[in-house]
Amino acid sequence: MPPGLQEPNINAEPSSSADDCSNSNTKPIVLVTNSDGIESPGLVHLVEALVLQGLCDVHVCVPQSDKSASAHSVTRGVTVEAFSAQINGATAFEVSGTPVDCVSLALSGALFSWSKPMLVISGINRGSSCGHHMFYSGVVAGAREALLCGVPSLSISLNWKKDESQETDFKDAVVLCLPLIIAAIRDVVNGTFTKSCFLNIEIPTSPLTCKGFKLTKQSMWRSTLNWQAVSTSRYPPGHFLASKQGFGLQFAQIGRDASAAGAARRLTTQKKNLEIVESIGAAGKPDSNRVKKYFRLEFSEKQLEDIDDDLDYRALESGFVAVTPLSLSPHTETNIQMAASDWISSVFPGEQ
Repeated sequence: MPPGLQEPNINAEPSSSADDCSNSNTKPIVLVTNSDGIESPGLVHLVEALVLQGLCDVHVCVPQSDKSASAHSVTRGVTVEAFSAQINGATAFEVSGTPVDCVSLALSGALFSWSKPMLVISGINRGSSCGHHMFYSGVVAGAREALLCGVPSLSISLNWKKDESQETDFKDAVVLCLPLIIAAIRDVVNGTFTKSCFLNIEIPTSPLTCKGFKLTKQSMWRSTLNWQAVSTSRYPPGHFLASKQGFGLQFAQIGRDASAAGAARRLTTQKKNLEIVESIGAAGKPDSNRVKKYFRLEFSEKQLEDIDDDLDYRALESGFVAVTPLSLSPHTETNIQMAASDWISSVFPGEQ
């Protein structure tokens, strides 16, 4: 654990009251979503810890399949299905849509009996969402959608690295960020949590050796997007390989779900990720000369050139938890930085 932090008791029996978070007998509601799906170890360990803490009623709404690179996309023109799911101590649904669909549907009042939770937590994602990756990230988009709807939110990602990370790192990541989550629950109830932004929390590759928490700014770091021409014999149309390169962007394989609506949604997604180059004649003429070409997208990491230690990626690679406040407006960076700094200082004095 970082200096000055005490490991939360995530093995304790659930509390019978929420006195630490609210003066009423009704526990505050926390909605948990992600971009990796219901079986993601980051989600499972996070929900388990929240339930065991007993400070809130936990509700879960996540995509049926991996939507890590879905950004802030929504499903339009296709019926979205929601299926109940089993997570001990929580009310959970899987949705045949994107993370933004999940948050929007959950907050609409159409899925759950309530209209708004007191906090939305999106994660824990497999792979960093630092820098420009935030624009691609489905897990960041889930938190952003919550803020758009007026609900405080957090997005959380683990800097997963192939051949270095292991599944138990997700449980350690929960232990590491749980004090921040508990403080957020408490302060949202008390009305003292920042309202002008949501917080993107990036957890270093080895959570147990974390050096502490650092308030950071969004960097310019990103992966290079590489399109490669592929043969239809080797990669038939609609075939995608699961990828864990770079910051954890992954494409779901076809046939992962069983519902008709889910299949229709996947087909739409596949078409978006499949570049078809056509060469056709003038309008109204036969298209017998049409040519199809197939491409597959891969991500490769770029070397970071920025040297500012206050940038998210630099702090993360240096072993800190990077906490980046993100606003809906690009013109209020100084104000949200100060607001987030004041709040983080109250939670972890001396950590910045």
